[in-house]
Amino acid sequence: MPYIFQVKLRWRSRWSAFIFDAVCIPIAWVGAYWLRFNLGHIPNEMLLESTKFLPGVMFIQVMAFYFFGLYRGVWRFASLPDLSRIIKAIIVGSFFLISLLFLSTRLENIPRSVFPIYSMGLLLLLGGARFGFRWLKDNKGLFQQTNEKVMIVGAGTAGEAIVRDLLKTFPALRPVVFIDDDPKKIGRDIQGIPICGGIDKVEKMVKKYQIDRILIAIPSANASKMRRILSFCERVKIPIQTLPSVGDLVQGKLNVQSLREISLEDLLGRDPVQLENHLIDKAIENKVICVTGGAGSIGSELCRQILRFQPKKIIILDHSEYNIFQLQREFELNFPNKTDNIVFYLADVTDNNELDYLFATYRPEVIFHAAAYKHVPILEPQVRSAIKNNMLGTYRLAEKAKAYGVEKFVLVSTDKAVNPSNIMGASKRIAEMICQYFTCLGKTSYITVRFGNVLGSRGSVVEIFKQQLLQGGPLTVTHPDVTRYFMTISEAAQLILQAFSQGEGGELFVLNMGESVNIRYLAEQMIRLAGKKIVEEIDIVYSGLRPGEKLHEALFHEAESHLATQNSKIMLAKSRVLSPNFPHQISYLFQCLGGTLKKENLSDLMFELLEDGQENKNRVVCS
Repeated sequence: MPYIFQVKLRWRSRWSAFIFDAVCIPIAWVGAYWLRFNLGHIPNEMLLESTKFLPGVMFIQVMAFYFFGLYRGVWRFASLPDLSRIIKAIIVGSFFLISLLFLSTRLENIPRSVFPIYSMGLLLLLGGARFGFRWLKDNKGLFQQTNEKVMIVGAGTAGEAIVRDLLKTFPALRPVVFIDDDPKKIGRDIQGIPICGGIDKVEKMVKKYQIDRILIAIPSANASKMRRILSFCERVKIPIQTLPSVGDLVQGKLNVQSLREISLEDLLGRDPVQLENHLIDKAIENKVICVTGGAGSIGSELCRQILRFQPKKIIILDHSEYNIFQLQREFELNFPNKTDNIVFYLADVTDNNELDYLFATYRPEVIFHAAAYKHVPILEPQVRSAIKNNMLGTYRLAEKAKAYGVEKFVLVSTDKAVNPSNIMGASKRIAEMICQYFTCLGKTSYITVRFGNVLGSRGSVVEIFKQQLLQGGPLTVTHPDVTRYFMTISEAAQLILQAFSQGEGGELFVLNMGESVNIRYLAEQMIRLAGKKIVEEIDIVYSGLRPGEKLHEALFHEAESHLATQNSKIMLAKSRVLSPNFPHQISYLFQCLGGTLKKENLSDLMFELLEDGQENKNRVVCS
């Protein structure tokens, strides 16, 4: 809208308010006489006297209105400060009016009670008009044809704010009922909307009030509470939306625009991570950091988190040119002031000469080793590739870290390394053993962080289900009872940094993954979140466990006792003791890798190494 047009509108609005207030003055003045005589006939002499002084009354009162700034406020947002200005203007105006009339007439033929009645009448007219106008604007949805009736789950601060926002700006959505489990709130009203029962009454209230949409206004709800709420809301087959996390509440995003569809993170996520930022900052600030697999799911999120803590330089190493290209574009857009401190390095972690060049050139002080092949079915027949990337790559990096005096080396491991029944798990368990072996050989601190699946990682079951949904189904689940541990990528990256900052060397940290999740339940929820009906629209098909897959994963080996740490989401496993033969066995395996052994023989050597290279005793670090 052109500026000149905005100015015209503003002045037109002010003149309208001025004219209204000016009209109210004679109405209040004459009305005061009328009320004084009990709504009856006003004596002629008094009526004449009141009419004679009306211009003076209007002049004095209008000047008081102007002096106290009645026309600086906007009626649409009338509030207590506006009411305060009106009261002050009326009191001051009445004082000068009484003084003028006393000096000119000694108040003859003017009943003393007229003045307080006039003041109260004028206050009701001016204040009532302003607040009535605001109420009509705020509740315009009550007088319009609405498209949807809305139920609000959660009668707290967030629920009240959502209702207020709906009434003000979204007449197409009319809130009609609250649901809350707090028995103290049931039976009360918020903004005129009744609180009619707990979450178990959702189905009944939807039918009673003919609800079209459910809004969940509990930003502090954890995953288990969200699952319980959703279990009742899903029965009614109407759209469901929720507010983002409590972090967004702090950032002032509490409004209707911030409502979104339910996500898997709502159902499977956990409480926000409480980081000890001072420890992480101390461990990272002004350090040269290298992240291998830095353009992958976990690696790239680690890089994003690390950049928050002002490293001197971050080297993002990855063997995928396309992934590095994509990440480079993202970082140039999101971190324009830090691009000089970021090195994108295209290399293979098994390339000995390239690693020497990297370490000699950049002298990394901290290494996060996230590069790994991770897909169980793919690696099962690819034994040589699994050994080369997951084991030899780890050995080469650990060796360079020792040779070039790296301060800390962090291996990102997996729950599949516990009691491994497949090539992928076995290769990652031996990678853990490699870090344990190097702990005893130099000053570098080798730390391992083990955790389960992450939501949204490339090639994860969640991504597979999304693709199958787009194709119209069915969703393939290996077994109806199969379970896995899940956490978000952001949480995993943050906890890796936390474990790194508190580790001193030799630790095997295990992230607290909470409860394991049934994959069938995950598939069902994704179908429902997509607005589809299970079986009727999208079916679930059981394909059977694939080679190397387990029904359930574990976070600890039975011989690994575990201890609590200062962070409730990080546990410390006591690593099993390595056999004295481990260095010779791993060296022999790598020699065979370059020979002509069949994959079956390489697989046998791997599992023999697992069996013979460690004892069923445990300790935290090497003696």
